[in-house]
Amino acid sequence: MVRKLKYHEQKLLKKVDFINWEVDNNVSELKVLRKYHLDRREDYTTYNKLSRSVRELAHKIKDLEEKDAFRAQSTARLLEKLYTMGLIPTKQSLQLCDTVSASSFCRRRLPSVVVKLRMAQNLKTAITFIEQGHIRVGTEVVTDPAYLVSRGMEDFITWVDSSKIKKHVVEYNEERDDFDLGA
Repeated sequence: MVRKLKYHEQKLLKKVDFINWEVDNNVSELKVLRKYHLDRREDYTTYNKLSRSVRELAHKIKDLEEKDAFRAQSTARLLEKLYTMGLIPTKQSLQLCDTVSASSFCRRRLPSVVVKLRMAQNLKTAITFIEQGHIRVGTEVVTDPAYLVSRGMEDFITWVDSSKIKKHVVEYNEERDDFDLGA
């Protein structure tokens, strides 16, 4: 026997689906989603799959013979690729490939790099700036916060020339040029 729900209980439980109800037990996933302000869970699963494939590839390379020329060549190529992407700090050994995770990819997303470069105070404002089109990478204006920035492109992140934010920053730093910013 189940009692009839009271009015306020019905209002609270109106949107709860008791038939297809699932418990979310993946605490690490939720931490990463909150920490890096990922708006889509698919991004996290994609980064997780990529990191798993990097670790599997590193283990396959480790299983090859020590003196094999192919092993040395593939090790160098993998470490160089991961280093240029910014997923590992140095190109020293294959042990670093085990540290690649979904968080490593999240740290290379454009909002995280913008915060690291101190162009924004937090991830939420960085995401807002990117979605509004205030930030460019190289010559391209990027409006997707999921854009992955490589180590080489990190130096080319700037404000869009017509952005009001750039004008404010230049005026604050007393570097205003009447010709460039159009008085």
